[in-house]
Amino acid sequence: MDSSGWVAVRCIFRSRREDGEGEAVFEERLTLWQETDVDRAIERAETEAEAYAAETTWPPDWVTEYLGTAQAYVLSDEPADGAEVFSLMRNSHLAPTAYLDHFFTTGQERTGHIDEAGAEAP
Repeated sequence: MDSSGWVAVRCIFRSRREDGEGEAVFEERLTLWQETDVDRAIERAETEAEAYAAETTWPPDWVTEYLGTAQAYVLSDEPADGAEVFSLMRNSHLAPTAYLDHFFTTGQERTGHIDEAGAEAP
């Protein structure tokens, strides 16, 4: 694959109450690095991930930790409108709806919806 000199890195985090009670929140976060060496991009992203986790204090009695998982994608195009910035492929025998329900629409996602006028809908 040709490289544009940019690498997107996805890191995974967990936020939870300091006392460990209750449900945790997991976050998948993509960052973009101007780097030709994918290993160096991951190293830089993981350094930033540790800082992000240390600085994230929402709500105040919660702690965030970087879970040590980083996945990189070397961009073949420069970042621009419509550029592909991340891709992850996975083999599965699941039907499309079952696949989406299993990996993406579990019902636990924190997502919003935008109505036709561009406002956030309930």
